[in-house]
Amino acid sequence: MVLGLRSAIKSDVGRRRTSNQDSGATTSRLLIVADGMGGHAHGEIASATTVSAFTEMEARLPEDLADIDLAAELFSALEDATERLSRRAGEDPETRGMGTTVVSLVLTGDQFAMAHIGDSRIYRLRDGEFLQLTHDHTMVQQLVDQGQITLEEAAHHPRRSVLMRALSTDHSPDPDLDRIDLLEGDRFLLCSDGVTAVLDDTVIADELASGTPDTVVERLVDLANAGGGPDNITAIVADVVDDAEPQAQPMRTAGAADGIAASG
Repeated sequence: MVLGLRSAIKSDVGRRRTSNQDSGATTSRLLIVADGMGGHAHGEIASATTVSAFTEMEARLPEDLADIDLAAELFSALEDATERLSRRAGEDPETRGMGTTVVSLVLTGDQFAMAHIGDSRIYRLRDGEFLQLTHDHTMVQQLVDQGQITLEEAAHHPRRSVLMRALSTDHSPDPDLDRIDLLEGDRFLLCSDGVTAVLDDTVIADELASGTPDTVVERLVDLANAGGGPDNITAIVADVVDDAEPQAQPMRTAGAADGIAASG
């Protein structure tokens, strides 16, 4: 069996922001969401530049990834993005300190190669079991890990968005890199915290349980906005399918990445 992806992506500015600093992209084997930060348009630059580094990396890879060290390739894409942001900060001092979260998956055979920095998340729904595959790099998650606060307290903590790790101009990337085994029928969600800050796991799991990827991303964005839309909202939903005759899928971008795609 040859496994493939059927995916959809949607990004929205939300109800309280004036610009969308999230970016995302999908291809036939790459999924990525980045949530930029830095004020003004700087977060948009950070997330869109990072997504561009990843889509260019994926385009350079051979069709057969069996002999490719994807952990090294993902780390290299993160380093490339960091270097691009650092160069930009050198040219424009106002952009110093800009950064972004990253969650990314690359399909290879019956596995995903994963890269993760920050508090954007990846979830999997398999045979009714809903599982968060990433671990937030936040101060609040660190407090939970240390037993100082509960998950319930973390959900409403005033500093729940303070990141301990992000891709930025200030330092080399420090990602979580992993491999994820796949089964036909798996459904994955990659999303920014504009989804998870509003919708709890029960709601997200319920929404993932039915519909096509296109309808699910629409519903998630609508529900996050209905819950107040305090931040930019980006979601990718991808189904793992039997792809007996794989076909190249056009790259789809969303959020701030649309500007780079249009100008590329």
